[in-house]
Amino acid sequence: MSTAHDRSQRTTEAMEGLKDRCGWCKGSELYEDYHDNEWGRPVRDERKMFEFLLLETFQAGLSWITVLKKREAFRAVFHQFEIAKVAKMTEKEIQDALQNARIIRHEAKIRAAITNAQCVLELHARGTTLVNFLWSYVNGTPLQNAWNDLSEIPAKTDLAIQLSKDLKALGFKFIGPTVVYAHMQATGMVNDHLTSCPNYEV
Repeated sequence: MSTAHDRSQRTTEAMEGLKDRCGWCKGSELYEDYHDNEWGRPVRDERKMFEFLLLETFQAGLSWITVLKKREAFRAVFHQFEIAKVAKMTEKEIQDALQNARIIRHEAKIRAAITNAQCVLELHARGTTLVNFLWSYVNGTPLQNAWNDLSEIPAKTDLAIQLSKDLKALGFKFIGPTVVYAHMQATGMVNDHLTSCPNYEV
């Protein structure tokens, strides 16, 4: 005979089962895994933060799934996203990258990745980090939204516009407001999971 606790447990499990992940990632195992395990989880690691920034700059004008499929190739070309090594990439390495069909062969973006790595090193020289610089815009705590539908989620916000301007002033390239907001979403600076998503409260 089931107890009240058992019935309550089953009701809770049933309610949890009604929750569904954000619709933008459905249909691709790679996309769903990224959504479930990475997207929107606060990033405090410097190399990881740089990795996301680099990948976001390559996404500009393309779909994120296109970048994800090429992520490991990007990792190989850009020295496992080690900032100091990317900052020192040579002209030969740039030309080799332009011949590498496994990545997005966009010369301006490749050069921007190197420039952005150099800008991060300049932040280090000033006694701060990319992580601390970016998180300072949200006082170190993720902004909590409460979207019920994908159509409600903005492509950019006033904060992203300001952060984009400030990054550009520091010399960063390919970091318009839309790229910056996508980066904020991916690195958990803002929680844009739908309220119906199991990851909303993770």
